[in-house]
Amino acid sequence: MNSTSAHSTSPPPATRVSFAMADERSANRVVDVLAESFDNNEVAIAAFERPDGRWDVTLYFGERPDEGAVRNLVALSSDDATAQAVTFETVEAKDWVKASLEGLAPVEAGRFVVHGHHDRDRVGPNRIGIEIEAALAFGTGHHGTTRGCLMLLDQVLRAKWPRRVLDLGTGTGVLAIAAAKALRQPILASDIDWRSAVTAGENARLNGAGNFVEAVHAPGFSSPKFRARAPFDLVLANILANPLRRLATPMAQHLAPSAHVILSGLLPHQANGVIAAYRASGLVLVKRLQLEGWTSLLMRRP
Repeated sequence: MNSTSAHSTSPPPATRVSFAMADERSANRVVDVLAESFDNNEVAIAAFERPDGRWDVTLYFGERPDEGAVRNLVALSSDDATAQAVTFETVEAKDWVKASLEGLAPVEAGRFVVHGHHDRDRVGPNRIGIEIEAALAFGTGHHGTTRGCLMLLDQVLRAKWPRRVLDLGTGTGVLAIAAAKALRQPILASDIDWRSAVTAGENARLNGAGNFVEAVHAPGFSSPKFRARAPFDLVLANILANPLRRLATPMAQHLAPSAHVILSGLLPHQANGVIAAYRASGLVLVKRLQLEGWTSLLMRRP
C-alpha cells in the first residue's frame, strides 16, 4: 500500500500535550483539574513517575485543543512556569487512548482491583477485578475519589448486604460494577450525561455484569426508575460538592432505614459543608477518608 492510500484510510492525527511536575502530589492536583475540565470523550490523561522522581503528565486530544485554555488550566493548578513549558505535538491517533492507559498500574481498593485490559492477569485470587478502558484516569480508579469510594464500599459490604443499591452520577460505571460483582444482584446506575450512562452500560457488559447493572440517563432523583427502586439501602455518589449538597434532601427521601451513603468528589475544605447538609437531612457521619487530596465520606441513616 502506498503512502497516499495509507494516509486516506488512517484516522486523523491526535495532539499530545506534555509537561513535567515536581512530585506526585503536584501531578495529581493538575490531573484532577484537567480531568474535571475536559469531556472524557475528548481527551485521555495520564501521569507517570520518572526515574529522577519527577512526574510526566501527558494528554491526548482527538482534536487540536485551544493551547491558551490548556496553559491557563495548568497555570491555575500549578504555576506560570509550568504552563509555559507545556508542549503540543501532533501524533498518530490510532492508539492514543491505549498508549495513555498502558502505563497505569492496577489500582487496589480493598478487595477491588481496577485495571486495564493489559493487566487482566494481574488480578489476584479472592480479588474482584474491574476492567475499565475509559479515556480518563478520573473514571478508572486511578483517582482519589473513585478509590476512596471503592474502599468505603468494601467496608460496607463486609458488614451488611444491601438489597437495593444506587450509583448516582455513575460516570464510567466503576462503582456500579464493583457493587454488582460483589453482590451479584441488580444495581441501578444513573448519570445526567446520556453518554456516560451508555459508557457505564458498555463497561458493565465488558465486566460480565451487564445483567445486573441498569444504566439510565436521569437528572437527580426525578426519574421514575428511582421511585420504582426506592427505598435504597446503599447510595454511591461520586460527584462534586455543590450538587451533593443540593441532593441531600431528595436523597434522604429515597433511603431505607439504616441505609448507607458514600459521597465523594470533595476537596477537604468542602467536606464539612456536605456533612452538615446530610446531617440536616437526618444522616450521621460514620467515616471520613482522605486520599490524594480528595475526601470521601461514609454516612448512615439511623
